[in-house]
Amino acid sequence: MERKVIIMDHPLIQHKLSILRNEETSTMDFRTLVNEIATLMIFEATRDLPLESKEVKTPCGIAECKTISGRKLAFVPILRAGLGMVEGALSLVPGARVGHIGLYRDETTLEPVEYYCKLPKDIEERDVFVLDPMLATGGSAIDAIGQIKKRNPRSIKFMCIIAAPEGLEALKNAYPDVDIFCAGLDEKLNENGYIVPGLGDAGDRIFGTK
Repeated sequence: MERKVIIMDHPLIQHKLSILRNEETSTMDFRTLVNEIATLMIFEATRDLPLESKEVKTPCGIAECKTISGRKLAFVPILRAGLGMVEGALSLVPGARVGHIGLYRDETTLEPVEYYCKLPKDIEERDVFVLDPMLATGGSAIDAIGQIKKRNPRSIKFMCIIAAPEGLEALKNAYPDVDIFCAGLDEKLNENGYIVPGLGDAGDRIFGTK
């Protein structure tokens, strides 16, 4: 079944994204904003979690409440920039497990090269959210999702802050069963494979290595 692509237009997300793009934004503020945007995006991306009824005793009586129905979540950042989104995601779902997939982009071919993969042992019981601030060519996202699919999780969603049309189309074509959430869809990729207008190298700006 073909899944959905959601471009999040919430005013708070868009306001924070405008500050994130600014080349004058400090490393500390950039890191904080990435986490805040991730929190807001997780709030929306978990909207379809199933609920079940539960009776809760309050100081004044019994309330018929709703609780999440036995779903286990996992957040899998693509190293290294994806690490910047983990704290924000965990702030809403602190019980989630965290895996890691390490990829770097070959500067000549622009293709992803994998160097690390560590996922929760019970990944097949979990709904997985793959985290990466940028979806540029789509190569890293496609490779990471391919590694996760080998472990047969319940479902996979991909979350990025900014996407290029080329990467979005590549990911949709590779995995039409994966929901994609992003805060902004930009104009294009430049000749070096960077998103335009984008926000520069997310990893460098998160960790102060620019």
